[in-house]
Amino acid sequence: MLNSAIVRTVEFCTRHIWGVIIVALVLAGASATYTVRHFAIDTNVNNLISRDLPWRKRELEYQTAFPQNTKLILVVVEGPTPEQTSAATRALAQGLSNKPALFRSVQEEGGGAFFQRNRLLFLPTDQVARTTGQLANAEPIVGVLAHDPSLRGLVRALSYGLEGLKLGRLSLDDFARISNMAADTLENVAASQLASFSWNALVQGNAQPAGLRRLIAVLPVLVTSELEPGRRATDAIRQTAADLQLASNFQTNIRLTGPVPISDDEFASLKEGLSLNSIVTGLAVLAFLWLAVRSLRLVLAVAITLAIGLVVTAGLGVFLFGALNPISVAFAILFVGLGADFAIQFNLRYRAQRHASHELRQALLEAAGRVGVPLTLAAAAAAAGFLSFTPTAYTGLAQLGQIAGCGMIVAYLASFTLLPALLAAVNPPEEPRPLGQPALAPADNFLKRRRILVVTLTTILAIAGLPALIKLQFDFNPLHLQSRSSQAVSTFLQLSSDPAMDANSAQVLARSRDDATAIANKLAALPEVDQTRTIGSFVPADQNMKLSLIRHAERALGSALKAAPGAAPTDAENIAALRSGAERLDAAASMGDGRGAQAARRLAGDLMQLANATVEERAKVTNAFINPLKMNLDDLRQALTAKHIDLESLPQDLVRDWVTQEGLERVDILPKGNPNDNETIRNFARAVLTVEPAATGQAVETLEWAETMIRALIQAVALAFCVIAILLWTALRRVRDVLLTLVPLAVALLATLEICALTGFELNYANIIALPVLLGVGVAFKIYYVMAWRQGQTNFLQSALTRAIFFSAVLTGTAFGSLWLSSNPGMSSMGKLLALSLACTLASAVLFQPALMGEPRSTEKKSTS
Repeated sequence: MLNSAIVRTVEFCTRHIWGVIIVALVLAGASATYTVRHFAIDTNVNNLISRDLPWRKRELEYQTAFPQNTKLILVVVEGPTPEQTSAATRALAQGLSNKPALFRSVQEEGGGAFFQRNRLLFLPTDQVARTTGQLANAEPIVGVLAHDPSLRGLVRALSYGLEGLKLGRLSLDDFARISNMAADTLENVAASQLASFSWNALVQGNAQPAGLRRLIAVLPVLVTSELEPGRRATDAIRQTAADLQLASNFQTNIRLTGPVPISDDEFASLKEGLSLNSIVTGLAVLAFLWLAVRSLRLVLAVAITLAIGLVVTAGLGVFLFGALNPISVAFAILFVGLGADFAIQFNLRYRAQRHASHELRQALLEAAGRVGVPLTLAAAAAAAGFLSFTPTAYTGLAQLGQIAGCGMIVAYLASFTLLPALLAAVNPPEEPRPLGQPALAPADNFLKRRRILVVTLTTILAIAGLPALIKLQFDFNPLHLQSRSSQAVSTFLQLSSDPAMDANSAQVLARSRDDATAIANKLAALPEVDQTRTIGSFVPADQNMKLSLIRHAERALGSALKAAPGAAPTDAENIAALRSGAERLDAAASMGDGRGAQAARRLAGDLMQLANATVEERAKVTNAFINPLKMNLDDLRQALTAKHIDLESLPQDLVRDWVTQEGLERVDILPKGNPNDNETIRNFARAVLTVEPAATGQAVETLEWAETMIRALIQAVALAFCVIAILLWTALRRVRDVLLTLVPLAVALLATLEICALTGFELNYANIIALPVLLGVGVAFKIYYVMAWRQGQTNFLQSALTRAIFFSAVLTGTAFGSLWLSSNPGMSSMGKLLALSLACTLASAVLFQPALMGEPRSTEKKSTS
């Protein structure tokens, strides 16, 4: 009944050739128009998982409470000195704040007026005592520099230090570092290089990397109608930095990271090289099609069928889901692979029948009668494989499966409607030769004679590899599947190596302040936890003692810092001061010959060279020393006005990051150890969840991603096998025939996973798609063989069927290869595993399955066609 319906359909289409073609073109045009107008991609990988899972509900609740943390651009400002970095950060933050149409909020991380004024309160008490004591003792030097911020004042400040040598308070070696730092700056200016002296590094020791990096948290206005919603905001940030000339004025550079740039870069990496890859893949597919059918007319018919089917499938996908995701965009590859398989199966059967009957229309009808049932069963089984993820929590792959499943229906219908019409329209010539491959007769004979050996060895190898599955590796950290050449990703990975960052932390939403404190204290006791933070963490401890120390320093330095600068010296006065300073340094250097003396002689020579230089060069040196000095003096004035902090006095933009209007409070938990190590993060997340099951955050999501993926994989594979088995039983009605189809499929699946385990190839949320594809493609190949075997066919390697399967696999592999070459790591890993699974399923179908089936039951064996 099914077969006759298919034959009647083909007969109708070959009698109404142009009507069928016109309908197909109209349908393709409508689909293309709809796709172009409504196409969108959701690059948020978190949306690949069902929102109904408990951990996803916690995640979404947290994101609803603190949406700014998931729609953030983090601007990283880096410079050669802390002063230049701070100045550039302030200038950029101010520039961005002046653009409310693009940015909802702009906040310096650990910066702004509040932290500038109270930064000493956030230091340990002993460090505050040491710092304020040093400042009080340096009152004469601070007074000179504040009153005379010039080259003359710098030399006078140096003279105070040299007086300490005479009094025996300091040794010459104590001056080595100061002298060398000053000499480095002078020599950079003399060499026409960018130079700036860091007073911060002078006081604190060498500048730490964290001090050379500042962060600005920007909440952008997202343009959700665009494929890259944050692109306008990120472009505006870069343009503002260029307009402010941060590179030339402060020698700083900026990098952007955070959820918004990472998401936009993910889409950019998906489309990078897409046009070139598509053209190369298309040409390769056409070349292999020609090798398969050996006729440009047949190639044209297949190519048009695939193109129209692909456009219609794309329209269906966009219509069903609106926005695709980073996985479901691969539907095109799957369609080309299996759509080409259906078309080649029909084409080669048509060629075989054309050779036998010579008449075009009769050959098409006979081909439809021979491949109708196998193609129907293969399409249904392939669709079942793709749809197997639909009931799982992996909604991203479920979306791909549903689009690919629709694609199988489209490809199947096109193979029996549009393709026959196109073949009739192009009217290919007769087939002069049979399509068999007699050169493979020895291989067929070997499989017949040694079938028990082939089956036994294959079984032994499959079983022997089972223990390796224990070593199968999974990496379900979404960030690891994004291109590390992306500035947003590479910057985030660099920042996340700092344990103080929130990169792979966990969070808990507490219902009250007391709950937040209790949760933080409980989690802080875990050995896997480095520290916990709440809004209360921004109220410094031991404030009375710290404020007392700060007030003491303020009294010591107050008059010096408040004094107005005196009259600027003339150039002649600066020259005289430089010469005097050089002479004093030479005199001090004559008192020894160690590193301190060498540094003093070096600086003396540089001062004398500067005294003999041009006035322009002395102006450059003045800027290199005095500009950061003024900034540090301003910061010092603010730091000495610190006031007692309580929760009510915290700035509102800071409070909004930790407390919602409804009173929910955020608790941050930071991991101990390497925050980029998967095992460290998994152990950390398990420990946190054991104590606080309501926890969420990146660390928890990484753990839950893995467990969700593994469950989805097991469920999908089991479901696919069951549904395919039912389909096969319905069509074949023999348990043995069902097993002859499923056992080679299971062998291919095991071989794929065992090779992954033995080679250390990691499964991830993207390449896991290869497993349902293996089921879909693999079961189609197996069905073709079993159906032919049931009809009495033998000598499979010589047959046109194997030729069709081989070229189907080559075409599918070519399509998958384009993914392998993608610059997006997730897509590339998907292509690699798809190619491996395809190779395994082809070997299983062509070599293992004929040996497993043996001689057909029919006593009338059909000759090789």
